[in-house]
Amino acid sequence: MNFFCDVTFKEKANIFSYEYLKCILFVVEIEDDEYIFTKKLYSKLITTSHILEDFLDFHGAKKNKEWVFYRELSATIRHLALACYSQRHILNRFQFYTFKESRYETFKLEAFDTLKILQDSIKLAAPVVLEEALRLKITIPDKGYNLSYFPGISSVQQLDHNIDEFNAKGQQRENLTRIASEFLEVVKDFDQFAFYERYDLKKIKELVPRQFNEVIIRRYEMLVHNIQSSFDSYVVNTKSSAENLTLEELRSHFSIVFHLLQVAGSLLHFYERHMNDIGFKDMYKTVSVSLADFIDPDVLLDRSVNFCLFYAWKFLSSGKAVASKILNENMETTVVEVGIPMDRGFHSRPSLLVAKIVQHYGGEVKMLVNNDVFDAASVLDIQWAGGKIKKEELETVQFKGDIRALNDLKILAGVNYGEDHMGKGIPLPKELSYLS
Repeated sequence: MNFFCDVTFKEKANIFSYEYLKCILFVVEIEDDEYIFTKKLYSKLITTSHILEDFLDFHGAKKNKEWVFYRELSATIRHLALACYSQRHILNRFQFYTFKESRYETFKLEAFDTLKILQDSIKLAAPVVLEEALRLKITIPDKGYNLSYFPGISSVQQLDHNIDEFNAKGQQRENLTRIASEFLEVVKDFDQFAFYERYDLKKIKELVPRQFNEVIIRRYEMLVHNIQSSFDSYVVNTKSSAENLTLEELRSHFSIVFHLLQVAGSLLHFYERHMNDIGFKDMYKTVSVSLADFIDPDVLLDRSVNFCLFYAWKFLSSGKAVASKILNENMETTVVEVGIPMDRGFHSRPSLLVAKIVQHYGGEVKMLVNNDVFDAASVLDIQWAGGKIKKEELETVQFKGDIRALNDLKILAGVNYGEDHMGKGIPLPKELSYLS
């Protein structure tokens, strides 16, 4: 099959630029500084700039002095519009999210300021796009789109919630246990990026891209998106139950984190690919300098870290308690009785392995020693229990709680908690590979 045709590159450049430039003209013609771009406008900017960028890339514009800047401008518009689209979605949905912390009103103000910064960059880039199109002798449309073509997404009416579905309670509990556990795993993993005060620019440049970059962000974005998709597919909500309010609160937390990571991913991609000096040829450096006239790379970094990363961690952290509550209310529980570590009892190594198993699943597990109860997720508590076990010369101990953790604790006890009779570590069964 022949994918080529007789239409010249220049003719095709006019075709693929038309709707894109029509959007750009609309942006240039906006006189109201208070006008906030709608999601439909951002969507149109994304699709038209993307198809133009693909067309230019197909014909080698990235390596052509005449066309490289026009190509970079289309990429600029696309990634800024992608970030703005997700940011606008957050602001549109914020009133429907369920958060207990009133401090998140501060987040809303900062989210709006961030959107304005990014939107203003698009407005500054728009006339540059037109100038470059004129230089390349690309036909400019007579006028931009009419304002009515880009309505806002909201209206005065909300449709009634009049569908209540119920599924097997056991299946619902199983799904919630899995989803809450997966969310807690993400929270624990993301905690490496925790910070309590905003970073200055020097510190941010030490972090980006070495420790915090688009690849890392896209990974977490995928993980959170998978959790949200699983929730929407397998968790059934009703309109008037207390349980439903808790479920909505959990979904609000991972939903807003997902969109914050989308914003961060778009901004970091643009910074790393188009603005970060990593030794490109002089022509690319010249293009990067030109792009910096309307989008400050320092602003991209600041918003990526001090807004997106900061609040993603904040919302993940505040969602931890909600996820733990849902997990403990829905997980299957039981009680098992197992032997204690031979010869040396619950010293550091077996206590740590027990705690790691419990922490891995996130559900509550208690260690029962006669009439005393200890937290099996705490190494210190287990060692306290070990002292009581030794004093009372007990040979077995009970664990009560999350059946998933208890199943693994039985496996661990079956290999003497990973130790030989001399107290040296031995290989663990493959079911416990996550402990290594």
